[in-house]
Amino acid sequence: MSSVTPWPPALAGTPAITVLERAIERQRLSHSLLLHGDDFETIVAIAHAIADRLLNGQPGRRGASTFPVEQHPDCFVLRPAGKMRQISAEATRALINKIQVSAAVAPRKVAILHEVDRMHITAANVFLKTLEEPPANTTLLLLTTRPYALLPTIRSRVLHFRFPSAGTAVRADGWAPWLEDYRAWLARLTDAVASDKHAIADHIFTVYGLVARFGAVLDCATDVVWKQQKEKLPADLDDDEQVAIETGIANGLRARLFAEIEQATREFALPRLTRGDNGTRHALVTAIERLEHNVGLLRLNLNESAALENFLLSSLRIWAKR
Repeated sequence: MSSVTPWPPALAGTPAITVLERAIERQRLSHSLLLHGDDFETIVAIAHAIADRLLNGQPGRRGASTFPVEQHPDCFVLRPAGKMRQISAEATRALINKIQVSAAVAPRKVAILHEVDRMHITAANVFLKTLEEPPANTTLLLLTTRPYALLPTIRSRVLHFRFPSAGTAVRADGWAPWLEDYRAWLARLTDAVASDKHAIADHIFTVYGLVARFGAVLDCATDVVWKQQKEKLPADLDDDEQVAIETGIANGLRARLFAEIEQATREFALPRLTRGDNGTRHALVTAIERLEHNVGLLRLNLNESAALENFLLSSLRIWAKR
């Protein structure tokens, strides 16, 4: 008998987790939960912990953790599929048909809907009926990093839980040196870019070097995480679902890398801010706004290399003029 699936260590004992634990223990958990936050891996971990407790029992009770969550006969999973990473109406209807059937071995059924914001509008409308009249003894866990992208009629019918990231810094080959070189580049910009043509050319070459290295780091990190995740996935996933998962992993890592660039920018500026450098304050605010703008465009399918290039070239102008 394996132990119960743990909560993410960084979140264990937090108010949200405490509320979930008490609701599960008292069998008062809502039939539909929207789990959202900035880090999708954290959200998935929480969903698995909830599902394990509902399907396999509480820690210390007989029969706890009989099945791994996604291999449990009464756990049903819906994911985006294909390069477009959409959840189709057909796949949504298939899930609904599965959860209409009585549970096989557990007292309840659980459906985990990954990246529910990727639902096609037709699929969302199909699913809305199930939210309005959920099957008996069924818990629906909707997972997303973009709750605002859901239909208002869906958001209004689920209980919301937002979780901060429980992940650690990205550990990918070449990433730590990348951040060091980025900070060093900022330092050279703030010291003096002047009108020296050679200095300007050096800064621009550095930009394109950072862009190229960023792509290599992201590709390497995605390959490593995908190989790890693939071993844990159900064997019956089709090719379209696997493509969508791998793309989702890349997007998640990309978001975390950009978040660390933002953090590195803030850390670089902090000592200068404490010295009362108003020019640094304005440059930092402007740079972060530009970074957030470009990260937002990534959700509209802007290539990450183009987004990073735009941010770095903007940074060259912003920090040199401070």
